[in-house]
Amino acid sequence: MDAFERFSNRHGRSSHRIGLTGALRVLVVTSVVLLTGREAEAIPPFARQTGLACNACHTAYPQLTPLGRQFKLGAYQMGSAPVYERLGAWMQGSFTRTHAPQPGGAEAEFGENDNFALDQVSLFYGGQVYEPIGAFLQGTYDGVGQVWSWDNYDIRAADQTEIGGKPVTYGMTVNNSPTAQDILNTTPVWGFPFDGSALAPSPAAAPVIDGGLAQISAGVTAYAVWDNTLYGEVGVYHTLKRRTVEALGADSEDIPQSDGIAPYWRYLWMHDSGSQSLALGTFGLYAPLFPGGDRSAGSDDFTDVGFDGQYQYFGDRGSLTLRASLILEFQDLNASHTLGAADRHEGQLNTFNTSASYTYDQVLTFTAGLRETWGSRDAAYYGTPGGRPDSTAETFQLDYAPLHKSPLEVYPWFDPRFTVQYVHYTMFDGRTHDVDGMGRSAADNDTLFVLSTITF
Repeated sequence: MDAFERFSNRHGRSSHRIGLTGALRVLVVTSVVLLTGREAEAIPPFARQTGLACNACHTAYPQLTPLGRQFKLGAYQMGSAPVYERLGAWMQGSFTRTHAPQPGGAEAEFGENDNFALDQVSLFYGGQVYEPIGAFLQGTYDGVGQVWSWDNYDIRAADQTEIGGKPVTYGMTVNNSPTAQDILNTTPVWGFPFDGSALAPSPAAAPVIDGGLAQISAGVTAYAVWDNTLYGEVGVYHTLKRRTVEALGADSEDIPQSDGIAPYWRYLWMHDSGSQSLALGTFGLYAPLFPGGDRSAGSDDFTDVGFDGQYQYFGDRGSLTLRASLILEFQDLNASHTLGAADRHEGQLNTFNTSASYTYDQVLTFTAGLRETWGSRDAAYYGTPGGRPDSTAETFQLDYAPLHKSPLEVYPWFDPRFTVQYVHYTMFDGRTHDVDGMGRSAADNDTLFVLSTITF
């Protein structure tokens, strides 16, 4: 795997308190102790701690309601539960069929088509750690890659005060992927598609903020929300040492290394009227990176600027969510060009992602989405036959959660979910035909993905 592929390939309060002024030190210690911990979803530990059903915080996996967003901003502090009730497990199995077989097999030990897989088994901790600190931590066994590794984690501390007679929630978070801490379903970590097959072809290019630093970095950010209306967050990220990444089970081959810190920002305007919710915002990252960890030619610089919006409507029997985001990435590729890994000194890569979800009776959810990627031609950097990163995918997904509304009395936190997803490509890596140089069309990568998810 080359450096480009690493960038581009791509879920009642305790009586014990400590002051938030000392929480950063405790956060760092906690992150070291609890690093045993894919995306924070509607998990049983949160439900057990809060005493609320999963549908109180989620319209459907993993889409947060206003209450779910408040729970996350408040550092997962609502309610209380013994430590063992804050532990949980997660299992996913799937079937994948592509429109045309994949010569040589979808992955090692898998056939060219019609593959069944144990996608992942996860163990996690979710909820209060020690007031005002809470966490979501997940360790995952990848059934396709057959390896255990850490996954997304979010450890945060939060408290409340008043400014101008209005409530203010403020806090900080330690996490290992930019946007993992976000409260909307528009940014990369939480954006649609929420699930996808590891045994299907995927486009080559994505901005650095969209997975380029996931599980190979650590970040600290501080945030505040005023009157549940104005939200601001700033922080920094830095890549981890290769030996640390290897020890945590993540892929460390040819990973980039930070040339100094990478500033991150997030700002939102939000309005919640009870039956409706609207949010508009911007987010971004500036990341100077040594390509593949090679410091001999200096660093490449990536400036990612995003704009997003989300609208939710909550009816008596159904809920509607509309999402859209645009990410503009400005690339300074001087180091890669010097090393022969890029044709150009600079470039641009953009993504537009929009989707709509309708959930009926808290059980059945239909989602349709469109994702477009386009940018500068650079055959050496992107490694595509046509030299362009352009791809367009239309995704249609149906989720059925039979116990989401009426849980079992004997074990109310058991919330299985069954998913059918179809992805259609009208363009793939810059072409509609011969996308791989061997005659394969974009539509040959169309994928039927059937997934079952069980939580404990």
